[in-house]
Amino acid sequence: MDQSNRYAALELDEASLIAGGGHVLCAYAMKPKRGTYLAAAAHFAAESSTGTNVEVCTTDDFTRGVDALVYEVDPDRELMKIAFPIALFDRNIIDGKAMIASFLTLAVGNNQGMDDIAYAKLHDFYAPPAFLAAFDGPAANIADLWRVLGRPEVDGGPIIGTIIKPKLGLRPQPFAEACHGFWKGGDFIKNDEPQGNQIFAPLKETIRAVADAMARAQDETGEAKLFSANITADDPAEILARAHVILETFGDNASHVAFLVDGFVAGPTAVATVRRNFPNQFLHYHRAGHGMITSRQSKRGYTAFVLAKLARMMGASGLHTGGMGFGKMEGGPEDRAIADVLDRQTVQGPAFRQEWGGMKAATPIVSGGMNALRLPGFFANLKHANVILTAGGGAFGHLDGPAAGARSLRAAVEAWREGADLPAFARDHADLARAFYSFPHDADALYPGWRDTLAG
Repeated sequence: MDQSNRYAALELDEASLIAGGGHVLCAYAMKPKRGTYLAAAAHFAAESSTGTNVEVCTTDDFTRGVDALVYEVDPDRELMKIAFPIALFDRNIIDGKAMIASFLTLAVGNNQGMDDIAYAKLHDFYAPPAFLAAFDGPAANIADLWRVLGRPEVDGGPIIGTIIKPKLGLRPQPFAEACHGFWKGGDFIKNDEPQGNQIFAPLKETIRAVADAMARAQDETGEAKLFSANITADDPAEILARAHVILETFGDNASHVAFLVDGFVAGPTAVATVRRNFPNQFLHYHRAGHGMITSRQSKRGYTAFVLAKLARMMGASGLHTGGMGFGKMEGGPEDRAIADVLDRQTVQGPAFRQEWGGMKAATPIVSGGMNALRLPGFFANLKHANVILTAGGGAFGHLDGPAAGARSLRAAVEAWREGADLPAFARDHADLARAFYSFPHDADALYPGWRDTLAG
């Protein structure tokens, strides 16, 4: 059934829709399985809002007034844009706030599984001010961590961190000693995403050991340290229980603790639970699992750019952004836009320019195969260094251990800031020089002739 007479309005102008402020605009890459492009797009819009595949007797004039409408199609580029009236989206009964679960239900719900759609992927969306204001947004961000570290709360620079490796298999005391070893040179340690309450590493015992390791490292170095604890769970009651145990255990150092949530696999409910119950803690959104739909290879789902925008709206303090082609994960330099949508007030996305209206910035968290040799290229692409760096192998793969690995990362940042040649800079920075020998494949690929420079 061709529903384009009802669910398409190609005469609508995007600038006017934005000025009106009453619609969320979504841009999709879509390919029909059969029929005309416009008919498939209209069916997609119907399924996303007030319609189905047949006429129903319950439709009235009001219902037609909240139809999602296709307002632009470009079959050659496999592009369609749909305007969703804000009234379609579910609101909390407790406070009238909007919810990401409702947005996803409409924008990427049953519509992607319809028989006449070969594939569809949400590449970008525009949230008007009235809709954006209905979301929590971040409560804390990197400025709060800079304050704990005693740094300026503006442009405080990178927080040098790591992930304890191996990601699974360490009992509580070896895990804590690995933390202590890194903290002698670095700032921030996070749980890897599978770590939690395994039978060989009970959470309560592990957290007691880590809290003690933090206290010792702070006493020895005279510097504040940070820990991001994984409290992901299926049950909000379990999330809350873990969080309270962790804060109680860290005691006076509770402000040094972030809460890590696997926000993609555990969903917006887990993120909202933490954001609303612990607004003073940095909410560390780990995106484990996102690649199944955000990957460039995937024809369905939504992009990593969309995920970053959603994470900021739902209240994440920081989100993993990958290495943007400079680490081990899939990506490229153009993924800088993923970081931009987190920490800027205006960002140009693949399809729409988004104004954040004063919503607090979130923080890019960089991980995935990063080490000191890769950092200058990464920061040159990003144009700033106000990030949390979690270099697992880049710290624990250093020949002289994790503290030296952390110092090599700091030296690489200093070299980038000075615009220095990294091998030449390393001649006066022993830990950085040893990073070249620790990661020789990267050294050979990125800095040909480095051996001669270091020898000179």
